[in-house]
Amino acid sequence: MTESRVGTVERIHVASGTGGDPEPREAVEAVADRGLRGDRYFDGDGIYNEQSELEPSDITLIEAETLAAAAAEHGVDLEAGAHRRNVTTRGVDLGELVGERFRVGEATVEGTGRCEPCGYMADLAEESDAVTALDGRGGLDARIVESGTVAVGDEIVW
Repeated sequence: MTESRVGTVERIHVASGTGGDPEPREAVEAVADRGLRGDRYFDGDGIYNEQSELEPSDITLIEAETLAAAAAEHGVDLEAGAHRRNVTTRGVDLGELVGERFRVGEATVEGTGRCEPCGYMADLAEESDAVTALDGRGGLDARIVESGTVAVGDEIVW
């Protein structure tokens, strides 16, 4: 039997429109195969919805430890949602969750792939070194498999 591992939800952000400022939330409704209620992708307004060759994720996650490393190693400050990811985690190696199902709060999600940094994110964050700072550790794209509420402080169990 595999032992469960546990991390936590440290922050939640949604942006209501393409290029919109990330808004912090204490909790958000995660809707299966749709996204986070109030987020640009839930409403079909995200940059990936507008570019047909790109598939949007229901939810994106990034490690708090990665953000701290980006600041320490490259002087890049991506706090307050500037990284454009929905959920900031602590105590989770997101790279291990590609292809895996896991629980985030009440929702069940499945890691679909790495969420690599892009120039668009760096431009919006006004951090020219952001792509370099997050290269290979930009987070996780995931699909919401079962709906539920995700709140700051919730457990992430895999």
